[in-house]
Amino acid sequence: MSIWKRGAAAIKDKKSLAVAYLSTRRSHGDLDFEAAVIKATNHDEHNVGKRNARLVFCWIRASPDNMYPFVRALSKRMEKTRSWVVAIKGLMLMHDLGHCKLPAVKKMGRLPFDLSSFTDGHSRLSKTWGFNAFIRQYFAFLDQRGVIWRDEENKTAEDSPLMVQQLSKLRKWQFLLGMLLEIRPRADNMKVPLILEAMDCVVIEIFDVHSRICSEIAKVLLEVHSVVGKLEASKALEILRMATMQDEELSRYFEFCKEYGVLKANEFIAVTGIPEEDVKQLERIVNGASDKTYKDQMALVVREENNVIVEHGETMESLKTRITDKWEVFHENNTAAGARKDSDQPHNPFEIPDFISFLN
Repeated sequence: MSIWKRGAAAIKDKKSLAVAYLSTRRSHGDLDFEAAVIKATNHDEHNVGKRNARLVFCWIRASPDNMYPFVRALSKRMEKTRSWVVAIKGLMLMHDLGHCKLPAVKKMGRLPFDLSSFTDGHSRLSKTWGFNAFIRQYFAFLDQRGVIWRDEENKTAEDSPLMVQQLSKLRKWQFLLGMLLEIRPRADNMKVPLILEAMDCVVIEIFDVHSRICSEIAKVLLEVHSVVGKLEASKALEILRMATMQDEELSRYFEFCKEYGVLKANEFIAVTGIPEEDVKQLERIVNGASDKTYKDQMALVVREENNVIVEHGETMESLKTRITDKWEVFHENNTAAGARKDSDQPHNPFEIPDFISFLN
């Protein structure tokens, strides 16, 4: 940023502060927040404004009611700005607000301002198109995250099975992860401190969302081994396939971030893929073969040695063993509660002499 541009940006910020303090229609608390928001979202792309941001969130944590004047002040700032610097700093503030763990934040829903069609008005489009795209994607993610949070907070008892609810939740978070992976610098002139700071925020969010997805998938896979219907299996199979695709995208995304200079990307741990057997098991259920039938088939072992065939068929109910050698048949059924039937007793064709009676 040239000296002239920095001077012009500083003048704009001072003008905004003067207008805020001269206003007589707002309460003293609103004025304090408006001044803090203006300072935290100043026009200097080399100054992230962390000190003023920390001050704002200290006020909010001290009293959750302070969230409302903060949101009003930030919304007013975002609705007026045509500066990509101010817009990104405002989005980062809203992003950090979500980490305050306040119930009111998750109930807020969509963002109170709209940057879905943002265009910087201070430079040529050829120089700012990358920043415009970054802001639109960042806004879209935060806006959708607010919708998902609100739905989870306001959800009521549902008639659908628990596993279907889990799969629906998983699908939403996978969609959210996909939106996060779209946020990246795409122009050559975007390697500036503010963009790198915003990317750190995005990477941290990716860690959190991906962790949630892995946790929910683990729960689903535990239930897959029980009896599930084709509908649940089909939805779960789609989830696993999407997870496999996103794991590959995630690895490429973090490689890009490392090369670009995003510091938080260096904390990335290699993604563990979905076990192939879990995917195949769901495919069998979807194709009509129940899990129990598959296990019964896998438990059946046929061994043939020297005209002797031994079959072991194991199920949950019984264990049966048959040994066949031409004329002799031995059959044992462990499911019977009592003694063997006479017909099942081994037959000996030779009569054994009674030596005790013979001696007497």
